This record gives sequence, C-alpha cells and structure tokens, in this order.
Amino acid sequence: MQITSVGHAGFHIRTTAGTILCDPWVNPAYFASWVPFPDNTGLDWDALGDVDFLYVSHLHRDHFDAKNLLEHVNKNATVLLPDYPVPDLRRELEKLGFHTFFETEDSVKHTITGPGGELEIMIIALRAPADGPIGDSGIVVSDGETTCFNMNDARPVDMDVLDAAFGHIDIHLLQYSGAIWYPMVYDIPSRTKANFARQKRQRGMDRARSYIEQVGATWVVPSAGPPAFLDPELRYLNDTEDRFSPENSNIFPDQETFLEQMRINGNSGGILMIPGSVAEVHGKELELTHPVDPQTIYGDKAAYIERMAERLAPVIAAEKRTWAHGAGPLLEPLRAKFEPIMAQSDLICDGIGYPVGLVLGDETVVLDFPRRVVRAPIEGEGKYRYGFRIAPELVRTVLRDDEPDWVNTIFLSTRFQTWRIGGYNEFLYTFFKCLTDERIAYADGWFSEAHDDTASVELDGWEVQRRCPHLKADLSRFGVIEGNTLTCNLHGWQWDLESGRCKTSKGHELRSKKLEAH
Repeated sequence: MQITSVGHAGFHIRTTAGTILCDPWVNPAYFASWVPFPDNTGLDWDALGDVDFLYVSHLHRDHFDAKNLLEHVNKNATVLLPDYPVPDLRRELEKLGFHTFFETEDSVKHTITGPGGELEIMIIALRAPADGPIGDSGIVVSDGETTCFNMNDARPVDMDVLDAAFGHIDIHLLQYSGAIWYPMVYDIPSRTKANFARQKRQRGMDRARSYIEQVGATWVVPSAGPPAFLDPELRYLNDTEDRFSPENSNIFPDQETFLEQMRINGNSGGILMIPGSVAEVHGKELELTHPVDPQTIYGDKAAYIERMAERLAPVIAAEKRTWAHGAGPLLEPLRAKFEPIMAQSDLICDGIGYPVGLVLGDETVVLDFPRRVVRAPIEGEGKYRYGFRIAPELVRTVLRDDEPDWVNTIFLSTRFQTWRIGGYNEFLYTFFKCLTDERIAYADGWFSEAHDDTASVELDGWEVQRRCPHLKADLSRFGVIEGNTLTCNLHGWQWDLESGRCKTSKGHELRSKKLEAH
C-alpha cells in the first residue's frame, strides 16, 4: 500500500486493487481564514484526482473542498459514503457531478471491487449533532497485506470494532490539533485566556494519544491540522514561538510538536508527512520519502508562513471580494431565517434557555430562544448571557448563500468575538449547525432520545456511569480523575464527582459515588 499525503487530512491511497482519494483540501476555507499547512498548492491535483474511489469524511470545509472536487477529481469515481442519517453530504457531492455511490453501513466491513481486485473497507460514522456538521467519520482500508485507519477528525467512542473486524492496524492517521475557536475569540482577560488555551492545547494532544494507545498501530501520522492563518489580523493564531514549551498557549500545535509529545510518552512510531510525502507500507514495514527536507518548513516556520502569505495574498483578497457587502438592518432577514427553525426545536430552544445577543456592527439583534422569536433589544434588559460580535458582511454572506451551518462558516473562521456568563451551551452551537428543517428535526430528536447509562465503572476510588453524559464516550478509556473532578478527554468536558454536576455545560449530570476504602 502506498500512502501519499496531499495536505492536512488529505491522503491518496494506492493499492493493486485501486486508488482512493481522501479529503482533498487546497482552497482557502472559513471566510478565507484557513489554508492548508504546509502549502499543497504545488501538487498535481489532476493526477491525484484521477482515482477509482473518493472518500470525503464530512462537510467541514477543510475536508469538503467543493472547488477542488469540481475541477480536479474524476466524477466517475465511486464515492464511499458514510452512513449518515441526514443526506447532506451525498447531495453536495451530487451537485458537483458525482453519480456513483457505495453506501456503507456504520462500522460494518465491506468489500469493494476496483479495477485490480478487491479491498476491504469500513467507515465508522458518528451521528451526534455535535459531530462535524451533522456527522463525522473515519475509514479503514485493507488490501490484504496492510491495514490503514484514517481517523482524520473523527472521535469514535467504541474502538473495539477495529480489532474485531481487522485485527492489527499497521498505520493510523489522526487529528491532534482541533478545529476550534475557543478560547481565542472570547472577551476574557488575557491571562485567563492563556490558561484556558494551554489546557485546551494539552487536552487535544492527550486525547489523540489516548486514541493511539487504543488503536495500537505500528505507525502513526499526525494529520488534519493545524491550518495556516495568512490574513494579517489572524496571523497570531499560528504556532511559531516556543513550540515545544509546556507553557505554550497556542491552540494549534503543529505536527512536530505532537511527534515530540509522542516521544516523551514513549511512542517512537510517529512519522512526519508533508504534502507530497510518500509512505510505502507493507504490513509493519514502512519506507518514507519526502518531496523536500521538512526542515525547510519547520526550521523557520514563521518565515515559511510569511512566504505563503505573500504568495497567496491575491487568493485571499479574491475570496474577500465575494463577501456580501450591503446596507440595511439585518433584523428581518434573521427573523425569516431563524424563527421557523426555533418553532421546530422545542427541546433545543429550552436547552439554550435564554436570549442570545448578536452585535452586528451598529445593530444588535436578539435571538430570544425562550419566546422562539428574533427581536430588537428591550430597553434595560442588560448584558446577554451569551453574545457574539460579528461583522455584518459575514452575516449577509451566509444569509445570501442560504448557509445551513454558521459553525462551519462564521465560527470556524475565528473572525468574530464572543462572551458568555456561565458554562458552554452545547444546545446553542447545535442550533447554529442545524439551520434547515431536516437538520433541526434530526438534532431535536437526537437530544430527546433516552440513552442507557446503567453500566458503571470504577475509576480512582469512584464508581461512575460508564458512558459519558455528553456524547457517550467510554469513561473507562477517556475518563481522568483529579481530586473531585472527572474530565472526559474525548471533548474535555468536566464533572464534579461529589454532586454529579457538569462543570462545562448546563444539564448532562453524571451518576457517581465515592467508594468506601477497605
């Protein structure tokens, strides 16, 4: 099996049976804030796109690059489709001209036939509203000699299916640096922000190491991050200073940083791949070649990003010219967009539980979730518990484009500011991901379903429910206890063990009790 990195979470997998292109991203994403790092614009995208199979893990724009798919990828390729309850991914691919789909079943091994023979694949599909934009996934590919698990951004809660279906994994490709805006856009004191960011940085890498330990692959490729931020106003988000320091508070650690974390913790199987790097993998044997010395990138990372910024400045400027600049109040367009969604999502609106303020230049619009209305501010109502300051042109753009997902556009751009009083509100961000009738119906129904939490596990002198109240991760694998606080490293949520209260968000109580010492 030959695996070529095409940048970020993208890989080209060549086997004797056929070729698979995974998550090919090259064009700026999220309002031109993100570009692939290292630069992959010099790759031969026509050659890379001439494949037998296409796998797009989910609709995040750093995985689903519509322009690249349209211009460079063979439309006769068979799309390996994750088993999602909402068909948005298939619809978007059909719009681009893809017409042959192999519909997989979640976490079930399938045999696919390419021009040179058969491959075994399995796609692990995550279906919670918090997983990507209504779904995320990872794919396993086996050619009979080598098994590759491309996990990209996915955070599976049950890894036992891998061993049961494929046995040993030879090479594991996974995210270690998340797609997130917290806490950098929050209106909080700089020292507090740095402390939160330092915790976020380390937890993300700890979570990735937990997955690596569970999978137990011979080789590990850190991928799916970080991007490069080339706009001058966002350049501070690049991790270029003191990259290996434990005091670093940048939330976007790079590949070398994570590989050092692996080495510190006793894992020598990590390998660095840059766009164009080729890994020839034969079972547990691997031979790696690079198109250039990686130190031309990482030796002086700040200078490399500066050169990227100069080269791609016209591309970023062209993207900005497509934004919708206009005039006039936004209250009525937002009312028309949001109120029908509010009317269909009682559980989510009640879960949000309070009015949310949108400060859009000189205009403030209130999303009054308890009353299911969008309105102007009421005199004397004070500061909203959750609020966002967003440039009006960004809001006009998503309204013009009838965008179903503000998280996958405005929020991941980091081109906004926010504040909150109290904990993170998962219901609010789920609402912003689900701005269609179909999405909101699925999300509201998902939250209303009862989940079994009867099984228990013992952790450091406590008996706790085995499944995390957030997204059902196995706490015997992802739970870490410090004092009276339990942290689920899958998403970093925390609980007070004495009371069972969630310290991260409203609701989501944990069943827990202290075990008596013997």
